[in-house]
Amino acid sequence: MVSVTHAERNIESTAESLQGELARLELQKEALERELAAIVAHLGSMRRTLSAFESLLPAPAAPRAAVTSPESTDAATASAAPTARRARSGKTTEHPVSADTGTDAERPKQYGKLTEQIMEYFAEVGDSDVRAREVAAALGRDTDSGSINAVRSTLDRLVGTYRVRRTGRGLYRVPRS
Repeated sequence: MVSVTHAERNIESTAESLQGELARLELQKEALERELAAIVAHLGSMRRTLSAFESLLPAPAAPRAAVTSPESTDAATASAAPTARRARSGKTTEHPVSADTGTDAERPKQYGKLTEQIMEYFAEVGDSDVRAREVAAALGRDTDSGSINAVRSTLDRLVGTYRVRRTGRGLYRVPRS
């Protein structure tokens, strides 16, 4: 009978452990679904923006019958070739369009600012170890796991470029100059 009681305890503890893991996985699934929805929305806005840029690009010019000078032809060809290559490849330039397209136009600017915001935060905290969650909270990006993971990813990139140092498991610090 003692072995039955021991086996029952093992089964109960395993079941409790699995229930806890199931709850954790459900939360993680919900967070990933929210993150995927945000990515899909961003992808849609990027496609709309790209489509708008393509409509603004001039159509490839038809070859002219008479050319006034070879120098002007070379200059025109050299400046039009990159535009035509970008149009065929689907890539856009990094130059901003001055037309106001609302919040979608502001998004690319926000992504570049995260690195700057993180470095400003490290300048404020000085020579101390901080966790990614603390950085995210200080920047107002602790609302969901996707936002916190964006901060973690940026911190990892900063570690890779030696702008931030990993001092322990989940701890970051700016190296001394």
